[in-house]
Amino acid sequence: TCDTGEQQTVATVHVKEPAATIVEMLKDVVSYEGEDAVFECRLSRETTQDTQWFLGDVPLQSNEMNEIRVQGTRHSLILRKVTLEDCGSISFKVGQHASAA
Repeated sequence: TCDTGEQQTVATVHVKEPAATIVEMLKDVVSYEGEDAVFECRLSRETTQDTQWFLGDVPLQSNEMNEIRVQGTRHSLILRKVTLEDCGSISFKVGQHASAA
């Protein structure tokens, strides 16, 4: 705001977060039944953008079977005690970017 006493003008500032990109892609994992499978990727920057992990087309959330971690720019998915039914494509998406293994 700029106020001269007789006149006043107001402006606003809008700051947009730059889009994060995936700089370290997911790698294929081979695990034995009953072991944990760990997937990791790294982004270009820390971000508040929505990120999502998928097994096939099913979105994953942290629970007793899946652990999702974020440590700075590193995003990890741990599939606990995998079974043969867990075989398939794992993907990670942030904005318009995706990686799969």
